[in-house]
Order: sequence, then structure tokens, then C-alpha cells
Amino acid sequence: MSSLVHGFSKSLAMTVLSEIGDKTFFAAAILAMRHPRRLVLSGCLTALVVMTILSAVFGWAAPNLISRKWTHHITTVLFFGFGLWSLWDGFMGNGEAGELAEVEAKLDADWKANTGTVKESRKADDKLKKERRPFLTQFLSSIFLKAFSITFFGEWGDKSQLATIGLAADENPFGVVLGGVLGQALCTTAAVLGGKSLASQISEKIVALSGGVLFIVFGIQSFLSTVET
Repeated sequence: MSSLVHGFSKSLAMTVLSEIGDKTFFAAAILAMRHPRRLVLSGCLTALVVMTILSAVFGWAAPNLISRKWTHHITTVLFFGFGLWSLWDGFMGNGEAGELAEVEAKLDADWKANTGTVKESRKADDKLKKERRPFLTQFLSSIFLKAFSITFFGEWGDKSQLATIGLAADENPFGVVLGGVLGQALCTTAAVLGGKSLASQISEKIVALSGGVLFIVFGIQSFLSTVET
């Protein structure tokens, strides 16, 4: 039980500090301003839950492929590496609005490309069709799929995904999944409900520095802990 709580708490703290101010956080906030919130939230959350579970499975399987001792050491190095990476981003970042502006520019370009030739009558017809559409079919709409794909591929290979893999290799994977899913749900819900106004008020520098310190602490704790064989 203690290992479950330990994995849960570490995963929750890591996820919240990694996802606030992340590109997918800003993407969810901007998408929610242009599309129905429930579809954006469900698409983003589905992608993040799938990514968290996949990452935890990879981490759980790692000790079965290589020795527990090596996975522990690799996880320790990852924590220190991500900590230094986050601290570097915090001190050398290109301004607090840099990532928000970058994501907004990309989504604006996509938005103009997709809506430049749409007429008002067509929009009204689409809205009417959507209202008549079955509940389940709405969640397979282009909006849901867009939110899912942007979030999923935006998180793939991100340091939060790699850190989740490392945590699951060294901690209780069920605790890591529960903490990760809760953290993702909190951050994504805040982004969707708060929108751009909330996203623009977040200090990327403070978030990056806080995440860097947390990763360093995890690295020290991992370095001082004994390897369970």
C-alpha cells in the first residue's frame, strides 16, 4: 500500500508541474475557445490517459527486459537529466509567452486553412446536424479527433512521458497511472475551463524552475534509495 501511495504522489506532483505551461496545455486552452469544451476536454483527456497507461506499461515491462539494478540507475539519470533540462529552460527561456505564442500561431494557421472558405449557412447546417447526431457519434467527430491527435502526438517523446516510464520502472505502476491520470485531468480541465486568459497568466519560468527542482529531488531520492531485487 505504501508503494502505491508513494508512486501516486510522485506521479501526481511530477505530472502537474510538467503539464502546466506545456504545449498541450496551451493547445487545449486555445482549442476550447473555438470548439465545444466537452469535445475538446474528452479528446485531450482520452489521449493523455492512453499515453499515461502506455508509458506505465513500458516502464513496468522494462525491469523484465533488463535488470532491476540497471532500470533503477537509468531512472536516476533521467530524473537528474530532466531536472537540469527544466532548470535550463527556466533560466534561458525566451519569455513567458513564448510557448503560448508558438502554439497559438500553429493553431491559427490550421484554423484559417480549415475555415477560410466555410460560409455561415454551412456552419448553421453543421450545427443543426451536430445537435441531431447521437451522443456517442459526437465524440468521434473531427473536433474530438483533432484534440486527441494534437495532444497524443504532442506528448509522444516529451519529457513527461519519459519521466512516467522511468517512474513506472522504479515505483508501483498502478500508483503511477492513478497519479498521472489525476494530474492530467486537473491540468487539462483547468486549461479547457480557464482558456487563454488562464494560460496567459501562467509563468512558464516559475513552472519550469519548480519542475526542475522536483526532478532533482526525485533524482537524489532515487540515488540514495536501495534497489529492490
